[in-house]
Amino acid sequence: MQASFNELLPKTAANHEALTPIQFMERTRYNFPDAICTIQEGYHNQPTQYSTYREEYAKSCQLADALQQRGIQYGDCVAVLLPNVPAMLEAHHGIPMIGAVLLSLNTRLDPKTIAFALNHSEAKLLITDMEFSETVGAALQLVDNQQLIVVDHDDPLREFPNKGTRLGSLEYSDFLRSGNPDFKWSFPRDEWDAIALNYTSGTTADPKGVVLHHRGAFLNAAGNTMTWALPKKAVYLWTLPMFHCNGWCFPWSICAVGGTHVCLRKVQAEAIFKAIADHRVTHMCGAPIVMQTLLNYTGPKTHTHSVSMMTAASAPPAAILEKMGELNFRITHVYGLTEVYGPAVVCEWHDEWDGLSMEAQAEKNARQGVRYPMLEGLMVADPENMKPVPHDGETIGEVMFRGNIVMKGYLKNPKTNAKDLANGWFHSGDLAVVHPDGYIMLKDRSKDIIISGGENISSLEIESVLHKHPGTLDVAVAAAPDPKWGEVPAAFVTVNEAGPCAGQTTDQVAATLKAYCRENLPHFSVPKHYFVLKLDEMPKTSTGKITKNTLRAMAKNYVEQGQLKPVAATQSKL
Repeated sequence: MQASFNELLPKTAANHEALTPIQFMERTRYNFPDAICTIQEGYHNQPTQYSTYREEYAKSCQLADALQQRGIQYGDCVAVLLPNVPAMLEAHHGIPMIGAVLLSLNTRLDPKTIAFALNHSEAKLLITDMEFSETVGAALQLVDNQQLIVVDHDDPLREFPNKGTRLGSLEYSDFLRSGNPDFKWSFPRDEWDAIALNYTSGTTADPKGVVLHHRGAFLNAAGNTMTWALPKKAVYLWTLPMFHCNGWCFPWSICAVGGTHVCLRKVQAEAIFKAIADHRVTHMCGAPIVMQTLLNYTGPKTHTHSVSMMTAASAPPAAILEKMGELNFRITHVYGLTEVYGPAVVCEWHDEWDGLSMEAQAEKNARQGVRYPMLEGLMVADPENMKPVPHDGETIGEVMFRGNIVMKGYLKNPKTNAKDLANGWFHSGDLAVVHPDGYIMLKDRSKDIIISGGENISSLEIESVLHKHPGTLDVAVAAAPDPKWGEVPAAFVTVNEAGPCAGQTTDQVAATLKAYCRENLPHFSVPKHYFVLKLDEMPKTSTGKITKNTLRAMAKNYVEQGQLKPVAATQSKL
């Protein structure tokens, strides 16, 4: 390379600036100040509230200035515990405007876990919605920092009947008014500086704090717009919690295209369908359970236009895709983790797949797919020798990521960082195969593989089959101890009350599902045990992930003592 390409050509203020996603709102405010930025539906006969980009940008600036006036400095952590309301969008912009780090807390957490996150992050200020004041109040009793500033968000459009208890001396609207709407914020000093902190689901130990930087948030927010071909002024419905991986970076992506954020405090089918029809929603995200919620709704479904929906976790079965298609929903399947800013892999659709049968389309869509535009490396490899697996759709390896949308690391956890970021790759702990066309397909978490008589059995593969049966609503498979085989698959299901298993006894449901599995799985993969649970008995983390370690304990107890002990669905981990 010629030396002249580097010599006397330094970075200057004119040609280099740190990347940050908060610039998207500023640009849209400049270009389309009167475009609608947020819509929040009113409850109890309250009117719907609309806010323009001019107004939301001013509020974000006010928040930034108000925080700075209260002593929040560059690099300090500011926590928020809010539902999907405009204030949450303001937090995603106002907090990083002064170089502070946003910690979005899960609204379903218990006091002990909230306190852990506040202590571990050394949060200096907490903005909390008064709907959760009882839980947060109990958490504050466990917080080490007695100087923690608490700001109460009293939503005038709230749907909860009780006002809640004031926990701090400041109310959010008053707090905003103390700030300057013309506050001059600055780009981060370095795009590697932290923008957000998110705590992962902890099922056997304390949660890990994932630190994300401005550069990665900018790139994945832009990657969302490319992956989904987000149109100018898209209308996005917030059914995905904004606290979950920073809403998969969509608080910034939607602002990048000048779109509208339709905010919902609760994920309820009636409210979703009403919002879609009333506001001509074009896009939304959600787990497969959101699709089930929509399909099980018996009320009016009045929208006639097409809605694009992005979903993660387990792939939707063909029957679900077909029914969602009948309701004018087009599904995009993605995969990712908190450590990679949310979605980082997408089942990129090929036009020729449109001509396939619905069953064949579902098989294509069941795969997690290929890397996002802003992800430099995606590999399925043997973690011992780091050799990629062959593209045969059969050889299992660990999914690994590399590039600008991989986290900085885990907060105060150098040992885990060294292990999970070893050999130049982030080791996800997810196991997958690679198909001949290069699309990856998850098979299991490494800790959830069932080894039965020397055979490696994928619990995800069994779950995929059981999900396709019309009699099931929720499904999970875990290992149960077995004196002959070492361990065998055990299936835990909730029954679809609108399906063929409704009204059947547990033995009848087990017989039905066992026969179905025998027709659709290798004999060694057919579950030996079948347990029927109520919806609130399926053990889950507060982000909705089924806790397999709890299921394994339940199965072990059944095998050893002949009884199954259900546990509450709400766990005390993130």
